[in-house]
Amino acid sequence: MKDIVIHIDGELNEKLKIYRDFLLEENAKYNLTAITDEEEIRVKHFADSMYGAAAIPYAASVCDIGCGAGFPSVPLKLLRKDIAVTLVDSQKKRIDFCKTLCGKLGVTAEFFHARAEDFAQTHSEEFDVAVARAVAPLNILLEYTAQIVKIGGAVVAYKTDISEVDGTANACKLLGLQFETHFDYVLDDGSRRSILVFRKTSPTPKRYPRGQNKPRKQPL
Repeated sequence: MKDIVIHIDGELNEKLKIYRDFLLEENAKYNLTAITDEEEIRVKHFADSMYGAAAIPYAASVCDIGCGAGFPSVPLKLLRKDIAVTLVDSQKKRIDFCKTLCGKLGVTAEFFHARAEDFAQTHSEEFDVAVARAVAPLNILLEYTAQIVKIGGAVVAYKTDISEVDGTANACKLLGLQFETHFDYVLDDGSRRSILVFRKTSPTPKRYPRGQNKPRKQPL
């Protein structure tokens, strides 16, 4: 573990305000987030997303699986201009929102409207890092993300604590992953959070992630 420090300068702060205002405007139409208080957006969406930067190497290619309204990838990109981000989501309205948002923010990114298991079939071992936040229980999340990560790369999962790691031994064995470390932090509202890092040590068999919603119906 290590201390995590986030520095927000004037330019970043202005872009986060644009993000917040556009999120609230579009949320009234499309129900993108249940969090609508401005301070909660700052803490629970923006700050929480940016803490993951501690687990991402310089100039890494980062894929956000289940990006939703752009969390964590867009705040990460605003904080870390050195990284390249790809956003994937199964709902077109979310991808459309993220495309327009990134245009407003001057953020360069790639976007895919696809289910995680379909995206993985054509993007095997393509990314240095896969990130995911509030997508699924950890063993399910690992199946969705392992295939797209290069050997030596990492799956970075945002969780409330490290307790879910205990149930991932079988998934790690089958997917070619190894739990490496975690970064703990406390948000301004007192919420405790953890960044969990799984290193990809060997190829993920091509049958993963499984289709027909099997990762959720029959978790590894």
